[in-house]
Amino acid sequence: MSAPKVTTYAVVGLGGRCRMYLDALSKTYKSTSRIVGLCDRNAGRLSLAAQIPEVAAFAPKLYAEEDFERMISETKPNTVIVTCQDSFHDHYICRAMELGCDVITEKPMTIDAVRGQRILETQKKTGRSVRVTFNYRYAPPRSQVKELLMSGVIGDVLSVDFQWMLDTYHGADYFRRWHRNKRNSGGLLVHKSTHHFDLVNWWLSAVPEEVVATGRRRFATPETAQRLGLKHPGKRCSDCPEAGKCPFKLDLSSNEELNSLYRQQEVYDGYHRDQCIFSADIDIEDSMQVLVNYNTGATLKYSLNAFCAWEGFTIQFNGTKGRLEHKCEETVYINGDGTVPGALKKEGTFTRIYPTREAAYEVPLWAGQGGHGGGDDVMLRDLFGNPEPDKFLRAADQRSGAYSILCGIAANESIATGKWIKIQDLIHGVESPDYPVMPDSQSGFAIPVKPFTT
Repeated sequence: MSAPKVTTYAVVGLGGRCRMYLDALSKTYKSTSRIVGLCDRNAGRLSLAAQIPEVAAFAPKLYAEEDFERMISETKPNTVIVTCQDSFHDHYICRAMELGCDVITEKPMTIDAVRGQRILETQKKTGRSVRVTFNYRYAPPRSQVKELLMSGVIGDVLSVDFQWMLDTYHGADYFRRWHRNKRNSGGLLVHKSTHHFDLVNWWLSAVPEEVVATGRRRFATPETAQRLGLKHPGKRCSDCPEAGKCPFKLDLSSNEELNSLYRQQEVYDGYHRDQCIFSADIDIEDSMQVLVNYNTGATLKYSLNAFCAWEGFTIQFNGTKGRLEHKCEETVYINGDGTVPGALKKEGTFTRIYPTREAAYEVPLWAGQGGHGGGDDVMLRDLFGNPEPDKFLRAADQRSGAYSILCGIAANESIATGKWIKIQDLIHGVESPDYPVMPDSQSGFAIPVKPFTT
C-alpha cells in the first residue's frame, strides 16, 4: 500500500480565525497535511501560533508579512490559507496564485470591486484553484433547506424574506475590532453578509442582478453611550474610567484566549481588541436593509441588525407550490474567546413546509454538532479529507466568492447614492458558479426527504 499523499500548507494571518484550520491540519488531518510556513504582521501572534504543540510538531518556518514571497519561495507550499484582515485578502490570494499555489481563503473573499476584479483576473490567468470557506453551506440544517428546494416541494421560488439577528454580545464585537471601519472590512454588508448572500445565491442556484439598500448606525453611537449614563467613555475598555458601569465592557485579561492572542501582543503592533463600541470613529452600519433581484426572477428582501435580543436568523421562501420557513437560533460568542462559534440551539431551530391549500407540517431537522450550525467539521473534511461526490455542490470558488461580496458592495454603493446598483456595472467577467439544477415546477411530485449523515 502506497503512503498517503501529503499536501503542504502555509498560513497567512494568525488571529482568531486561523485556529480552526491549524487545528484541523495538525490534528484531524495530520497524516495527509503538513504546515510548512506561518506568516503574520504581529511577531507575538506569529510566535504564539508556532508554539501550539501540534503545530510545532511540523516545525513550520516563520515569516513577517513583508517576507510572504520569500516564504513561498523557501517552503514551496501547495496551498496558501488566507485568514488575515479582509482588506489584505486580495494581495495574498493573488500573489500566492502568481507564485504557483492554490488558495483557501476565509470569507469575505475581498472587500471591494477593484480587489475582486483583480482576484478574478489573476485566477483566470494562472489557472490556480481558489476555495472560499462558506461553512454555513455545510451546516446540516442549511443543506436540508437546499435538499427541500431541490426537491420541488414548494415549486419555483418567487421571493425570499431573510432576517439575520446578531445578539448584543456578539454584535457589539464587530464594533470593537478592525471591522469597525469599512476600509478594513467593507462593513457588515460585506464582512458578515457575505455568508448570507452566498446562502441565498446557492439556495436559489441563481445570481444577483441588481441591488438597492438602506443602512444606518443607530445603536453603536455616542448618543447611546449618553443614554446609558456614560458621559466620558474612553477609547478602549481597559483604560475607560466608566468601564465599571458599561454593559458592553470587554475585559481581555479575564479570558485566557483573548488575553494571549490580543492583550499580550499589543506591544508588537499597537492593535487594541477592546475599542469602545460607541466611538465616533466607527463608520460601519448596525442596521441594514437590502433588496436583491435575481436572474431567475426571484427577489430577496434582507435585513441585518447587530444589536438584537437573540442570535440567529429566520428565512421564508415563497414558491409556486407553497412556502418554506426556517428559523435558527445560535449560541453567542466573541471571536477568539475559545468557545464554539454559532452552535445550534435545538429548541429554537425548525423547518416548516406550507403546501398551497394543504396542511402545514414540520420537517425533522438534520442534526449538526459544532461550530456554525455543525458546518465547520463537514467543510473541513471537504477541504482536507477525502470528500465524497456532493449533489449540493457546497464547495465554493472565486465565482461564488465574487457574487456573495457583490451583493454587499452594491448595497454599500446604494446606501451612499440612494440608487439601484447593477451587479454587471461593478465587476466584469464573472461566470455563473456551479450550482445544482433546480426543479421545473411543472415536473411533478417532490422527492422524499432522506436522513442526513455527516
